[in-house]
Amino acid sequence: MEWSDDAIVLAARRYGDSAAILEALTRGHGRHLGLVRGGASRRLRSFLLPGNTLSVVWRARLAEHLGGFTVELHTERAGTLLERREALIGLNAFAEIARAVLPEREPHESLFQAAEILLDAIATGEFAHWGPLHARWEQGVLDALGFGLDLTQCAATGATEDLCYVSPKSGRAVSRKAGAPYRGRLLELPAFLADRRSGSATSAETAAALRLTGYFLRERVLGPHDRQIPPARLRLDELASRESA
Repeated sequence: MEWSDDAIVLAARRYGDSAAILEALTRGHGRHLGLVRGGASRRLRSFLLPGNTLSVVWRARLAEHLGGFTVELHTERAGTLLERREALIGLNAFAEIARAVLPEREPHESLFQAAEILLDAIATGEFAHWGPLHARWEQGVLDALGFGLDLTQCAATGATEDLCYVSPKSGRAVSRKAGAPYRGRLLELPAFLADRRSGSATSAETAAALRLTGYFLRERVLGPHDRQIPPARLRLDELASRESA
């Protein structure tokens, strides 16, 4: 079996004396692993850094085998991402969430495309720019996994205006008026997350959005399998809190 694809490096670990196991988010084949022969060499090590996009060819005798990757560098981002602490926090949070929640070999091309936009933003901009994109990427992850949030109308009244909260039980939006008596038990809904056409967000809204997506990733995706939010993702929450302070 053989296929070619674009792949974002999520992680790579040494295997034996000279090879490496590459874990990547591919455009058309989902999160995928494979052996890279010579992956421990100086040249290929620089390719296999998280955040880089590669052109890969995967080969195996049977589909269920680990198989092997041959790789070429397509887009180099790792050098820039590793230079700044905030960018490294964003990169690590993205990679660890992808590894933790995306099923192996289940294709989600839209998530790959959004991930490329997110990583380019992290590499070139400040947290104020890429933080909202990260929250939206996680919102897309929830959608792709079948746990999408219904932010189109109020769960209690059907109203489509002034949606300010999200029910932690149903994942549905709640209007300001309907949610006022229960606001202490509801999650904050930033306007930019409800209206995907909106491109701007304050630092406080970004922090709230990341708390919201993080909550549902934990409760709906990871929690049922007795797994926790990766520490790298918790550090992103800490960064967002500092920025909004």
